This record gives sequence, C-alpha cells and structure tokens, in this order.
Amino acid sequence: MKQVVVVGAGYVGLTTGAVLAYLGHRVKVLDVDPARVEDLKRGKLPFFEPHLQELISLSQARLAFTSQYEEAIPTAEVIFIAVGTPSGPDGAPDLSQARSAALGIGRHLGEGFTVVVNKSTVPVGSGNYVEAMVRRAFWEAHGQEPRAYAVVSNPEFLREGQAVYDSLYPDRIVVGAEDKRALEVMRELYEPILEQSFAPPPFLPRPERMGAVPFITTDLASAELIKYGANAFLAMKISFINELAALAERVGADIREVARGIGLDSRIGPRFLQAGLGWGGSCFPKDTLALVAMGEEYGIPMPLVRAAREVNFLQRQRVVDKLLGELKTLKGRTIALLGLAFKPHTDDLRESPALELAVLLLGRGAFVRAHDPMALTRAQSEVSLPLEYAKTPEDLLRGVDAVVLATDWPEYRTWPWESLRGLMRVPLVMDARNHLDRDRLVAAGYRYLGIGVPSLGVLNKEGIPGSK
Repeated sequence: MKQVVVVGAGYVGLTTGAVLAYLGHRVKVLDVDPARVEDLKRGKLPFFEPHLQELISLSQARLAFTSQYEEAIPTAEVIFIAVGTPSGPDGAPDLSQARSAALGIGRHLGEGFTVVVNKSTVPVGSGNYVEAMVRRAFWEAHGQEPRAYAVVSNPEFLREGQAVYDSLYPDRIVVGAEDKRALEVMRELYEPILEQSFAPPPFLPRPERMGAVPFITTDLASAELIKYGANAFLAMKISFINELAALAERVGADIREVARGIGLDSRIGPRFLQAGLGWGGSCFPKDTLALVAMGEEYGIPMPLVRAAREVNFLQRQRVVDKLLGELKTLKGRTIALLGLAFKPHTDDLRESPALELAVLLLGRGAFVRAHDPMALTRAQSEVSLPLEYAKTPEDLLRGVDAVVLATDWPEYRTWPWESLRGLMRVPLVMDARNHLDRDRLVAAGYRYLGIGVPSLGVLNKEGIPGSK
C-alpha cells in the first residue's frame, strides 16, 4: 500500500485517485479550489462520469480531499500531477498549472524517496522542466538540494464516459523514467491492475479473457510523445473516414459498409471509423494543436496532423451545407440540436462539435433549440450562445424546420419519433452521427440525411415527405 497524492481534481485526477484508493492505496486528492474540495468532501462531483460516484463511495475510507499542499505532500510516496494544460495563444500547452503544482510539491517535499508523476498531457521535455521546478522550490524553502525524489511520465489514455473502465482494464500502462527505483515504485503501485488481481467492482465486471496488462517502460521523452502520438493517430483515423464519407456520397456508396470492410483488416481495426460530425472534447483538439506547435518548434511541419484538423472542422460546415440544400435558406429557420456534450455519457462541453455547429447555424440567421440528456444544466450556465433549451422531445421539436443529431446518446434512438413527426414544421432529420434508425424514420414520414450514406424520403414544396 502506497501513500499517494493526486494534484488536480479534474477528470483525470479524480478518476486516478478513486481507482488507486479502490485498489487499496491511501490517497489524498489535492485541488487549489477550496469550494471544489468542500463539494467533494460532501460527495458532490464537479462533473458527470459514469460509475465514478459509485467507486468513490466504495473507496471513501482510503480517500481524502484537501486544498493544502503542506497537509498532503510531506508524507506522500507517489505524487501525481493531473492539472489542466490548456492551449496557449500559439497552440502550445500552457504549463502554468503544472508549474504551480511542481513548485507546491517542491516546497513541501518529505524526507523519504518520492516519485513525482506527470499525469497531465505535457510536451516533450516537461519531465525535465518539472524536475527543475521541484528542485528549485525545495532549495528556496530549505536552502539545500532535495535528497531523494524522481520524476516520471505516466500518460493517461482515458476516454471520457468510460474513464473508470479504462483505468481498471487498460490496454497498457506506460511509464517513462530514468530512475530504476522510481520504475519499481510505479510497478508496485499498479500491480493489482497489471496482474488483474483486484476484485472487480460489481458495476464494472472484468472483461472476459482479460489477461495481464502490459507495463511499458521508456525514457521520459518517449512516454511524453506516446500520448500525443496516440491521440493524433485516432484523430487522423476519424478524419480519414469523414473525408472518405464525402466521396462515398458523391459516388453513391454507403460509408458504413465501406468502414466495415476497411475495419475488418486486422492491420486497421474497426474502432474510430465512424463517420459523423467529427471529434471534439478536451483531448483531440488540444493535443493535435500542441503536436503541430511542437513540430514547428523543431522544424517539422506535421502535415498529416494539420490535415486531420482541417478535415475535422469542415465536417461542421458540411452539415450546414446539407441543411441549406434541403431548406434553401436558414434565415429565420428553427433548427433543433440533439445533444450538446462533445460525446455521449459525459456532460463535458469543451470543444463540442454541437456547439461549433450551433455557431455556424446562428451565423446563418437560424434559431437554435437544444436538448441533451446530461449536459443541459451545464450548458445553461456555461454557454454564452443565444440558444433555446428544451427538456422534453415535444418541447424541442415543436415547430422546428429540421432536427440535427449532434451527439449520439442512445436515448435518441428510442424517442417516439412516430408521434413527434406532427410537431415539426418540416419533418427533416439530419443524422450527423449515423446513429438513428433511418428506416424507421422514413417509414414514419421523415426525410432522412446522414453522413456518407444515401438520403431517404422526399420533401415536397410544402415541406411534407412525398414518395420515397
């Protein structure tokens, strides 16, 4: 059992702390926002993540929250830095929060051997930067060099909406370090996951045929680049299928069948080959931009990553163009958005494709009405766009000229589409995730548009579906 501190109570930090506490370690989660810490002490999470609340409840005897470095750091054996690294004006990550965390750790570092873990997504070289900040802060506070500590890189590969599952049942654990003792500490910390020897929580059973988890050890720079490389590759994979979807529409192909045929190639695989509105969230946009900025710093232009970003942002405009093709103008039209979160099973609105689409629609003179099963309350308090919000399917679709599915929440497939059709002024569905049951919708009298798939149903001059 290790004494662990996690600095930062965001998605990564809070999930990491809860999982390590569940595995039996003593964990303190430190956040500089006292209000957030008080909420966490009362059991109130700052965001929605499936199963995280339940895991915290199971681990509460070994999990504590604080806003004071002096309370948490001196007795820690392992300290995770899991703070935000937002994009700066030039695209490079802003490391100010990581710097503050490293300085706070350095001022209060204890006497025993301590491993400081970079969990935040940081550019190559940040391990050396954090090591220097810790050393400088300790010297300023104590007038001497710290005796025993090491900095390692341990990038996260968590999917929002499945972060707890990905933490307990990962594809691999990557640790970059120059110190062999630090590597052994990290191996011991993660041993229950590496060996899959822990008792799985009742709400997340261990997958069938789950074996030992690979423990990948590298140098610091390689571990830091692995994270960026993984996210950039997945982003490029999505942009590739979206680019191919545009061609599929022109030649009369179905991108879903094309993706299936491509994905069955074991060298490629089926995941991240779903055509749609494109990627968003807190990772892909920020990390691809950071990789481009990193390339510029070292004289490498990164044309593939740049192209992936360009294709991705064009997907929003493609949806607008499809609506214009059907409605001829968007001025004065009311468009309903199904989904605001950047992906299902989260309430995260950062870099949401739905919100970027809303900006384009508003710019064309449309009114935008929105619904989301989980993110509606957050949107009402955080989004500055002049959106109308609806809590029920009936309120959302009453009098609208089109509905656009922007986030593929499972609930939207089960809506009573047959009875809702009569509420719409124009029964036009733009399925920007290829998620809805198009045959059911067309049978109910809707005109159906997708991404890279044949359109079905025909609207006559009055906006009513005619012959199919």
